[in-house]
Amino acid sequence: MRLLLSISFFITALSGFGQAPEWATFYEKSGKKDTPRYRETLEFCRKMDKASPLVTTTTFGKSAQGRDLPLMIIDNQGLTDPESIRKTGKAIVLIQACIHPGECEGKDAGLMLIRDMVFGKPPSNNQFPASGIQYPLIELLNHVSILFIPIFNVDGHERFGPYNRINQNGPREMGWRVNANNLNLNRDYLKADTPEMQAWLKMFNRWMPDFFIDTHTTDGADYQYQLTYSMDIFGDMETGLSKWSEEVFLKNMTSGMEAVGIPVFPYIEFRDWHNPKSGLETAVSPPMLSQAYTSLRNRPGLLIETHMLKPYDQRVTATYQCLKISLGIINKESKNLTALIKKADDLISNADFRKKDFPLKFKTLTNDSTMVTFMGIGYNEVKSDITGETWFKYGDEKTTFLLPYFDKTEPVKVTKLPEAYIVPAEWKTVIDRLAMHGIRFYLLQKDTVISVTGFRFNDPKWQSTPYEGRHMMTNIAYQEISLERNFPAGSAIVVMDQPSARIIAHILEPDGDGSYLSWGFFDAIFEQKEFAEHYVMEPLSRKMLDEDPALKAEFVKKKEQDQAFSKNPNAILTWFYSKTQYWDKNKDLYPVGKIFDRKLLDGLIKNQPVSR
Repeated sequence: MRLLLSISFFITALSGFGQAPEWATFYEKSGKKDTPRYRETLEFCRKMDKASPLVTTTTFGKSAQGRDLPLMIIDNQGLTDPESIRKTGKAIVLIQACIHPGECEGKDAGLMLIRDMVFGKPPSNNQFPASGIQYPLIELLNHVSILFIPIFNVDGHERFGPYNRINQNGPREMGWRVNANNLNLNRDYLKADTPEMQAWLKMFNRWMPDFFIDTHTTDGADYQYQLTYSMDIFGDMETGLSKWSEEVFLKNMTSGMEAVGIPVFPYIEFRDWHNPKSGLETAVSPPMLSQAYTSLRNRPGLLIETHMLKPYDQRVTATYQCLKISLGIINKESKNLTALIKKADDLISNADFRKKDFPLKFKTLTNDSTMVTFMGIGYNEVKSDITGETWFKYGDEKTTFLLPYFDKTEPVKVTKLPEAYIVPAEWKTVIDRLAMHGIRFYLLQKDTVISVTGFRFNDPKWQSTPYEGRHMMTNIAYQEISLERNFPAGSAIVVMDQPSARIIAHILEPDGDGSYLSWGFFDAIFEQKEFAEHYVMEPLSRKMLDEDPALKAEFVKKKEQDQAFSKNPNAILTWFYSKTQYWDKNKDLYPVGKIFDRKLLDGLIKNQPVSR
């Protein structure tokens, strides 16, 4: 019955085939020079929806300015919900375009690819070189269902104009990098400040796609590659998925792109900015970025970066081919991929995972590299008479370099994962964000004194200028302490026996890469709220010195070692105030606690309601 239904849908979908002008995209009609606006994009999506039962166009939320966030669902049986699709055994692939709307190749390539799959346009090259199997485009949907976001940052997209990307060669007009609140959505995956990202997380948690593709255009140096790519295979994703990503997906994707005449290379940076001869390096990406976030959720993510100086039509074609080849691989590997994801979810949820040191931050090793061939562009080093620095002036000559490639990493911050974290009820903003990430937790039903491991911070510092609307911490130094705290009813016990354990750790560990502490969610704990008048502290400080020789020795030593302190009367008297019983014991104390005792945890969560 299912086969007959699929055939029926397929025949219906092909009914528009042969009417090429009707199905030409805005980009194609413009001579491949322009990209459509929001309204024109949605019109084409809805047109495909109306013409084919394989395509559904819907929305997944609202932007800051109230625009709908579009989502297309492409399934060869016309299924439109994750539960029904999962029952078929198909893998779900989420393809995303225009998170940076000036980088719009993914939108135009995606619309053409969906049209060609659904309405039967014969592919120009349907040979899948890694396997030798012929892949007509409709067959890409045999074992894959696609979610396509043609425009994620819809408000930035409509800040449309010809001067939005100074480094970029086309299209003639495009959208703006950030959203209406001047926030970069591709820095918001973990903190989720924007309404767009909050809607995306809700959609992601409902669908839990098996593979994610984010389409971008790079800035940076000049080189021959039309497209570079990145996947987080350097230590922060589950081992089995990392191995599959590197040895199966990337191997076949790169060979497939080579076979269609589009050589690709890993997304890199030069070790010295703009200087190719300094060598190439890559790194573990922070989870505020798209492909890093999905990888920590045990869903491999592919970042596509086309080269901004290549003509727009070449960049769209490269993106189209990369999407097509990627879907072909996942179509072939669907069962293997979904099995690896289930295994990864189970492994991360298991108690054995929490027995190992968990890496929070990595560094790229500077003493371990391999020599690679890099297809670059010839350049001259010119002393700038404007800035005084060296100017790397690129020419037109294609040059092949043999360069050191630094791609080995090691952890520089690790932690011991607890059985659970506990977030006090008053920090509801944090608890609500955890829920947005689809994280499971239990809510205390009554005030409870709990023994936890906590942190008290020393000498916190913040950067002076805002970054993504927040002033991030630049110094996170602390002492780990054991204490008993009274947690009020409504406090969230965030258990770690769940697939989201990696994300939980990055959010709640002080040293997490993009922790909520570093983003400023807990800044209020560092503020002094009660003060002592100088006329009170002057006689009291003398009394304290007379009665406590150890305190006097500590005071003398601090004055000797800290000249700024010794010349600051207010700092001196505040120091004495901090040594009294009147001092706020909660100042600089992290509200979040870690519970390592499993029996204690089991008793706390017994008969407690679960919230997600």
